[in-house]
Amino acid sequence: MIDLYFSPTPNGLKVRLFLEETGLPYRVVPVSLSKGEQFAPAFLAISPNNKIPAIVDHAPAAGTAPAAGGPLPVFESGAILLYLAEKSERLLGSSAAERVEILQWLFWQMAGLGPMAGQSGYFRVYANERVPFAIDRYTKETARLYRVLDTRLAGRTFIAGDSYSIADIACYPWIVPHAPHGQDLRDFPNLQRWYESIRTRPATQRVYEGVDDVYTKPGSPVQQAAVAGRS
Repeated sequence: MIDLYFSPTPNGLKVRLFLEETGLPYRVVPVSLSKGEQFAPAFLAISPNNKIPAIVDHAPAAGTAPAAGGPLPVFESGAILLYLAEKSERLLGSSAAERVEILQWLFWQMAGLGPMAGQSGYFRVYANERVPFAIDRYTKETARLYRVLDTRLAGRTFIAGDSYSIADIACYPWIVPHAPHGQDLRDFPNLQRWYESIRTRPATQRVYEGVDDVYTKPGSPVQQAAVAGRS
C-alpha cells in the first residue's frame, strides 16, 4: 500500500494520475495547505522541503527500503514518478533509448514548464499586487514552453517514446490550467490534440472529477499553494 500525501495542485495530481493509470493500491492522505499542514513535524519527516506531493511506500521496491527497515518515504513529484515507474515497470518506455527520451522530458517539465507556468499563474491570478513586468515575463516564457511542447508533438501521439509515459503524466496537469497561465490552446494545435487525448483517458477522468474548475476559484488548493509558494 502507498500513502499519497496530497492536495490537488498540478504536482499532486500528476502522482495520482500515475497511481490511477497503473492501478497500484494507494490511499490519499489529504494535506491542507491553507491550514499549514505541510509544515507539521510529522509531514516534515516525510517531505523535508515542506511540499506536496509525497508518498510513503509500505512495500518498497527491492533494494530501496531504508537501512532500518520499514516503509520508504519519497518526496518531489518527479522523483516519485520515477520511483513508481521503476518499481512497477510501467510507463517508462520499452527500451533504454525510450527511457532516456522520457527522462529528458520529465526533467524539462520539472525545471521549466512547472516553475514558469506556476509563476505565470501566480502573478496573473493570485498576487495581491499587479506587477506588469512579472506578468509579461512569465506569460511569454510559458508561451515559449508551450511552443516547445507543441513542436515536439507534431506528428506524435505522445511526448516521448511510442506510448503513454511519465513524461505525459508530468506535463498534463501543467497544461490543464492554460487559461490562468495566459495561454489559448488554439494557438498550439499539436498540444491541443495531445491534451484532448489525455483528458479523455479513463484514469484522467477519475482523477479530475470535480477538480478541473477549481483553478480560478478563491480559496482553491491551487490558490493556497501559489500564495504559499507550495504548488
